[in-house]
Amino acid sequence: RFDFLYFPIDFRTRAALGYAFLNLVTPEDAHEFWLRINGYSNWSLPSSKVCAVAWSQPHQGLAAHVARYRNSPLMHESVPDAYRPVLYHEGVRVPFPPPTKKIKPPRQGTERMLV
Repeated sequence: RFDFLYFPIDFRTRAALGYAFLNLVTPEDAHEFWLRINGYSNWSLPSSKVCAVAWSQPHQGLAAHVARYRNSPLMHESVPDAYRPVLYHEGVRVPFPPPTKKIKPPRQGTERMLV
């Protein structure tokens, strides 16, 4: 069971960056996920990639992830929903808490993205 998921996607290529941030609800959920996913390599398409599970640093726990992303440029109105982190409660997607300050559009260097 998880309550937070962020799957980073490159704004230019629209390709996944190859990693994700997932917050598991309990230590038992984290342990089970680790056992099932770490080392996974049975992809539907040919690939030599092997999944590696690791603890996120410095952000741990739902509150830390929400605090990290709620005022992020990812939450700007110009960013499509598919690019944003998402929250779940008991398996159902729930709204992300609103930002606490004005959100700037995403940039790469001095270039604005998605605008």
